[in-house]
Amino acid sequence: MTPDWKDRLERILPRVERPGRYVGGEVNAVRKDWDATPTRVALIFPDLYDLGMSNLGIQVLYDILNRMEGVLAERAYTPWPDMAAAMRREDIPLYSLESFHPLAEFDILGFSLPYEVLYTNLLETLDLAGLPLKSMERDARYPLVIAGGHATFNPEPVADFVDAFVIGDGEEAIGDVVRAWERTRHQSREAQLEALARIPGVYVPRFYEVDYHSDGTVAQIRARRPEVPFPVRRRVVSVLPPPPTRQLVPNVTVAHDRGVVEIQRGCIRGCRFCHAGIVTRPLRERPLEEVLAAVDEILAHTGYEEIALLSLSSADYSRIGELVRALADRYADRHLSISLPSLRIESFSVDLADAISRGRRTGFTFAPEAGTERLRRVINKPVPADQMVEIAREVFRRGWRTVKLYFMIGLPGETPEDVRAIADLARAVLAEGRQVHGRKAQVNISISTFVPKPHTPFQWAPLAPLEEIRSRQQALRERLRGGGLNPSWNDPRMTLIEAVLARGDRRLGEVIRWARAEGARFDGWDDWFDFTAWTLAFERVGLSPGFYAYRERPRDEVFPWDFVDVGVRKEYLWREWERSQEARTRPDCRSACSACGIGAAFGDLWAPSWVCPPPEGDRG
Repeated sequence: MTPDWKDRLERILPRVERPGRYVGGEVNAVRKDWDATPTRVALIFPDLYDLGMSNLGIQVLYDILNRMEGVLAERAYTPWPDMAAAMRREDIPLYSLESFHPLAEFDILGFSLPYEVLYTNLLETLDLAGLPLKSMERDARYPLVIAGGHATFNPEPVADFVDAFVIGDGEEAIGDVVRAWERTRHQSREAQLEALARIPGVYVPRFYEVDYHSDGTVAQIRARRPEVPFPVRRRVVSVLPPPPTRQLVPNVTVAHDRGVVEIQRGCIRGCRFCHAGIVTRPLRERPLEEVLAAVDEILAHTGYEEIALLSLSSADYSRIGELVRALADRYADRHLSISLPSLRIESFSVDLADAISRGRRTGFTFAPEAGTERLRRVINKPVPADQMVEIAREVFRRGWRTVKLYFMIGLPGETPEDVRAIADLARAVLAEGRQVHGRKAQVNISISTFVPKPHTPFQWAPLAPLEEIRSRQQALRERLRGGGLNPSWNDPRMTLIEAVLARGDRRLGEVIRWARAEGARFDGWDDWFDFTAWTLAFERVGLSPGFYAYRERPRDEVFPWDFVDVGVRKEYLWREWERSQEARTRPDCRSACSACGIGAAFGDLWAPSWVCPPPEGDRG
């Protein structure tokens, strides 16, 4: 960093909001010798530091890369608009927080894309780094741009901007990517991408072509070269590697300021709306002894007073009771806070929460998702209403005064009765709280809009129209009035854009580019979401958001993401879509194998910790 560059940065920092986001120096940050380390990777979360510092995926890759010989990993986040404007005004390129080197000086830029509304921030970040936005405009003089994360299971909307995608688990793939780069660092960009395309789980968009029917639907996706894989099978680690324990401690207050251990990956439940539950199969558990050792190390290296045990459904961890008791006993004198963010609605979950709360009763969360038992059967989350009310009663009696309920509206097959039932259930829960705590009892109700996601049984479903969602929100506003009920909503226009990007094809690249040019960025933030910018972009490109969002797909339609093999068969997903229309449920994977295909797809990686049977016993 040149002296004048540093001087300009120091001048602007006191004038921007929360300058601690941009100065680095966090506890446990790794600072390797730049000149002595030949391969340099910048890991980028294209959103605010306050959110990115809570991203476990970045922490995992940061730890793995910095343990590799001859490799350094540093971090960057997308600056808030006030900082971005100041950087442009003062001609300051986006830099890493460890060494303050401009991102353009790194060899590889690795973006995490956990959700679709980050796409305009991806472009904003490339632009602030001084890089051409389109992959075809970047040759070997520029860093390789790699992306991974759950949104990349349909990578097509940002295929124009990313050189290669790592689809699936990144712990082993990231090492393969780095070594492929090292072998080809002095070769052309084409040669570098050819080397990446040969890595299992890596998708290089320029080596594939898409043909369209006259009605705009995808006719076929094909590889341009015989040596590149088709389909692209997602990467899976058979055994979870040790978790990072020297976790970064942020400079400023962030969304989740705590230590984190992923206790398992995958899910056995089969909720039909849940993208993560499909694309992370099979369930793989981390040994209890490894979790306990990791918690010891995290506390020693960070000073955290809270540990989160992460999973899609924490109560399904086979030794969860034993784990919670062991942590409670081990840290009885440390006042350690232990959180289980994903508990199902069952008495066992209340027992777990009670065991770890140590008298602190801040709030208890349920996620019924739907208001009626019929609709909960449609989404394969069957929980009787009387059971939920009974558990709420138990929660309030044990000292909790606030319960939070998560619901979705716009689910396939939803009726006005289902919507009214959301308010009825919320009022029934509040009534239980009032009997115990009087007016101090509170029920917070989060009501989001359902988005059909790729690789789920609901990928064939249409998004509910805007006016319909607004009408349902208004109906709930009227029914959720009164003390003790605190509803919150999302902007259904934001849901429309998310739905378009989730199931879009690569023609949307131009829409994303023009939306950003019109001012779209930080699309997941209410204060910055600009629907007008997106509307103008669609009009300019000549595409209709309704085409992507509001059509119910026929069974034989080729989806833009069909070349991505997640291991769960499309035929199985269609059967689940049919079962949903009949409100027929499916038991969890521990109760009965549903023949989804995951065991057969990854039988070569099968490990005893999997819920799926070994390959010879797999019925899928």
